[in-house]
Amino acid sequence: MTAAAAPSRRLVLASQSPARLKLLRQAGLAPEVIVSGVDEDALGAPTPGQLALVLAEAKADAVALRPEAAGALVVGCDSVLELDGEALGKPADAEDAIARWKAMRGRAGVLLTGHCVIDTANGRRASASAGTTVRFAEPSDDEIAAYVASGEPLHVAGAFTLDGRSAPFVEGIDGDPGNVIGLSLPLLRRLLARLEVPITSLWTARAA
Repeated sequence: MTAAAAPSRRLVLASQSPARLKLLRQAGLAPEVIVSGVDEDALGAPTPGQLALVLAEAKADAVALRPEAAGALVVGCDSVLELDGEALGKPADAEDAIARWKAMRGRAGVLLTGHCVIDTANGRRASASAGTTVRFAEPSDDEIAAYVASGEPLHVAGAFTLDGRSAPFVEGIDGDPGNVIGLSLPLLRRLLARLEVPITSLWTARAA
């Protein structure tokens, strides 16, 4: 039996990603979702890690300015895959996704996710990026074609995800799996702590 416990603060996720929302809910949080509307293609940075952070901060900033986010903690995230020093976001189309998988198979890349938390009650903010090494299997051309035809890789950074149909094509990872899915809960905890907000104070329920 559980007893309801109201979170001490509102939490807003500045992302339309169902995977990020699911991760937060599984961790006992109940974020509201406000999509940022940021034009990701219009932003750039010198390195993949900096790009992930710039995108995350842009999303958080855009939502933090909305009247409906007043008084809330806003979380912005964005992911890119670093391969050969290049930042790979969502593929442009099916042809691009096929080309990426042929380049990635049998190799390893680093999935970088930028995180930004803004406390709209006082304007304080904390941000950082997390990286997880991903070791890809060697799917055949037919497997790649079938995967791309499913439509899944067109909607995720790096054209793959750990919690979907591409999972059999990932041999292993070194680091936080949640970061690969789109949000590192350990990093989020540390960023909230910088803002003097214990993540436990945002839980929606506690064990009786």
